Amino acid sequence: MVTLKLFLFSSLLFLSSCAKFGYLVEQGTGQVKLLATAKENESILNDVRYSKKDKDKIKKIQVYKKYFYKYWNKKETSIYNKTTILHDAAVTYLVISSDFDKIEARKECFPIMGCFPYLGFFKKSSADSFAADLNRKGIVTYTRPVYAYSTLGYFTDTILSSFFYFDDFELAELIFHELFHTIFFIKDEVELNENLANYFGKEMALEYFKDDLRLKERVKEESQLNKEMAKNLVQLARKLDKDLRAQNFKTIEEANPFVEKFVKEVIKPKLKSTCKSFQIADDKCYYLKREWNQASLAAFMTYENKVDELLVLRNRISGDLKDFFHYIEKEFNEFERADKEKSFSKWLFNKNRSSDEKAYSLN
Repeated sequence: MVTLKLFLFSSLLFLSSCAKFGYLVEQGTGQVKLLATAKENESILNDVRYSKKDKDKIKKIQVYKKYFYKYWNKKETSIYNKTTILHDAAVTYLVISSDFDKIEARKECFPIMGCFPYLGFFKKSSADSFAADLNRKGIVTYTRPVYAYSTLGYFTDTILSSFFYFDDFELAELIFHELFHTIFFIKDEVELNENLANYFGKEMALEYFKDDLRLKERVKEESQLNKEMAKNLVQLARKLDKDLRAQNFKTIEEANPFVEKFVKEVIKPKLKSTCKSFQIADDKCYYLKREWNQASLAAFMTYENKVDELLVLRNRISGDLKDFFHYIEKEFNEFERADKEKSFSKWLFNKNRSSDEKAYSLN
């Protein structure tokens, strides 16, 4: 299994341009190291050198995994059968970049794997160096730590010790999110893939913990805040994108003050007002602490841009969560047979955008 995937990776190196060769070598080395240092879960569970807290997290992940595949009636994969103990809180660092005159993540493309609106680095120093190089070229960047990711079947993913920082609900949501990529993933549509995984991961976690009333109430409040924030930020990011393009700035020195002014006078006050409406103090409001620029707004859009459309679509599809998923699968199969000219995202949402369309039922 590992040999086959190393061969695949070697092929990618051969096919890639020289500019990306070093990046792929470093990432391949980092991924292989994660696999090489991984230990069977049972070995860690029986090892007295590991804490009870970490062992409990591993056991919970095993339970969440079984629940996930049973819920979808899918055969379990070998994902998360092993655990890798990291020497850092994060497993990788993502660099998202955007041209200075728009809110749109620049894509990096690779043979076979397709295109992605970011690059991930196992070394923070490498991420910082890459971001600095882009900055020198007049490109805006945003770097953030990553605590979990999926290799989409190119490698057998392991549990990472970075997972252990999440509470029970967050951990379940995380695992369901990452496992969703193993049953549904569309090449070159990262934005839709992440929005779907976010939606199904959250809904599955809510269903899993439906009998924990206290947790359910806390999650409900957090969910309402996040939905309101997502709606506001997506709307404001779209407005800023439109305004930026209309200004026709020629340099980053011209564009950045315009963006900074918009963030200070429009985005920050809206975020502050929203947190206040949920009785959250400024110093406790995560969204106020985050850096906002062209790249970070583009990153946010990658994970949240389709949320409103997904919710509208969900309200039009009768049935439970499984029915909704089967509907999306059915639509994708039709798309594959009928139309390759546009993206599946456009196919899915344009087809269901009519306000007077009747709810779809699988029955």
